Amino acid sequence: MSADTLVIGYGNADRQDDGVGWHILKALAERLGETVPDDPGAAIEVENETVDLLFILQIFPELAETISNYERVCFVDAHTADIPEKISWIELNPQYEKSPLTHHMSPKTVLSIAATIYDHIPEAILVSVRGFRFQFQRELSPQTADLAEEATERIWQWIIRSA
Repeated sequence: MSADTLVIGYGNADRQDDGVGWHILKALAERLGETVPDDPGAAIEVENETVDLLFILQIFPELAETISNYERVCFVDAHTADIPEKISWIELNPQYEKSPLTHHMSPKTVLSIAATIYDHIPEAILVSVRGFRFQFQRELSPQTADLAEEATERIWQWIIRSA
């Protein structure tokens, strides 16, 4: 860990817009002068004095230890039409959220684990970008690609606000 801010992108980059988190992290890495693979879905783990970047497939309980080392955490994911905003920006508080899926965990739940086990709650936000297509391909739909650029800029402004 080299920064006090962590941005976590998650989703399946093999399912088109579900991988928007990967594309946003890649764009942030480029702004930092860092290089990451051009292969969507490849691991992104960047430690930088400004911000650390991490791409994962899904939120998991062990992530609580990681986020407990940061003062600020931004989660980046895709959403479908069930959220009205094309780019949703939500401040998060720790809260256990029951899931019917055994492999699914929300950012609020992992914050709750960090608070309980590590007695630390970082400032946390969830940036969720509208996905339009979820086919088996790695390129974002044109609509989500445009939204990803806007979300990248907003997240960048959030990062440098306290850097």
